[in-house]
Amino acid sequence: MKKGVSFLVTVALMALASSLASASDPSPLQDTCVAIAEPKNAVFVNGKFCKNPNLTKAEDFFYSGLDKPGNTSNPVGSAVTPVNVAQIPGLNTLGISAVRIDYEPYGQNPPHTHPRATEILTVLEGTLLVGFVTSNPENRLFTKVLNKGDVFVFPIGLIHFQFNIGHTNAVAIAGLSSQNPGVITIANAVFGSDPAIDPDFLARAFQLEKNVVEYLQSKFWYANN
Repeated sequence: MKKGVSFLVTVALMALASSLASASDPSPLQDTCVAIAEPKNAVFVNGKFCKNPNLTKAEDFFYSGLDKPGNTSNPVGSAVTPVNVAQIPGLNTLGISAVRIDYEPYGQNPPHTHPRATEILTVLEGTLLVGFVTSNPENRLFTKVLNKGDVFVFPIGLIHFQFNIGHTNAVAIAGLSSQNPGVITIANAVFGSDPAIDPDFLARAFQLEKNVVEYLQSKFWYANN
């Protein structure tokens, strides 16, 4: 009897661990589920209403324009062009998306996280310093200089960044393991939240003077993606 109970407990714990370890979007249960804004005569699946499969067309799985550079004339010197379920409705339930990132010389994609996706980045032009930081308590920094053709992976949920250390423009393409990866830019979220986080709290949390926190909160935090 005890062995039977022990076995069931083990199976239950393994099942729980397996469910917690599933980090990507759920696998689709049908061939296509094209996102549709109008819910009439549609089925709600995994974040978007699905278009009737009989009404889907090639354009639902198509996007044009990733060859065009983004406008990097902004405070961070970079531009992110997303291609996710908002641009390609046919990505709904498929658990994948892409971005193009343009960097002016010394431009950066500031420290940020994707709460729902691992990212794999390929440099098409230029030289980038990239890296990510592991979770507490180690907070290890993994960093690498990437040149044209190099590839780097940013694990799901970890803070990461890219910095163009070259004298010319840089371009990268990245794939992400979610139809809607989400992005949290650290400085924007902490110092640019709406409404603002109590500056006394942030001063202690970041071990800064309150006036420094208030100055940071008064700045405009640009979102490049």
